[in-house]
Amino acid sequence: MKKHRKDVTPVKTVFLHGLGQTSHSWDQMAEALGPSLDLLCPDLPGLLRSGEVSYPKLYAGVSRYCDALPGPLNVCGLSLGGILALQYAIEHPEHIHALALIGTQYTMPKTLLRIQSLLFHLMPERMFPRDGFDKSAFLHLTNSMLDLNLEASLPRLQCPVLVVCGERDTPNRRASLELQRRLPHAELRIVEEAGHEVNLDAPRKLAELLRDFF
Repeated sequence: MKKHRKDVTPVKTVFLHGLGQTSHSWDQMAEALGPSLDLLCPDLPGLLRSGEVSYPKLYAGVSRYCDALPGPLNVCGLSLGGILALQYAIEHPEHIHALALIGTQYTMPKTLLRIQSLLFHLMPERMFPRDGFDKSAFLHLTNSMLDLNLEASLPRLQCPVLVVCGERDTPNRRASLELQRRLPHAELRIVEEAGHEVNLDAPRKLAELLRDFF
């Protein structure tokens, strides 16, 4: 009896960039990945509707974007993008196949955020990415995340999770170790000679890790 192969729709993989980055921050990694994944790299500012920028509004935009895609999805996020990805996976488990978190916090370090906000306030407008969030958006986003805490919800996340941290990303090393420990199905990979922006510092190594994981 002849068996017919059942067509399988490729799992879409959504990449959410960090604050200060754009969708093009994934370009080198995407080139290294080649056609192995069905990639989608939205610009986070483009997911917002009109009005003042805030984390809740940005999260709502990410949720709308992911909800509109055929799932289950792979989602990968760096820093701010990782926090958004983590919250979406917790709140929409039925729509997630696997999750990758790069340099991601699960509870906000308030002192660090306040220092970061002060630095943003002192920086001239020209220092902010031309195609990304402007200075006002940086400040509003940072201030609106101070009370965000996903710690209590971590045990609910049952999908496979890859936690990635750059070897030189000292501020996020502890959170990465804790995510690996607290999430039921997580593995941790430290990327040698990379800082916080692993997608820019080690795009080929990151592509290799994600290809194997997803």
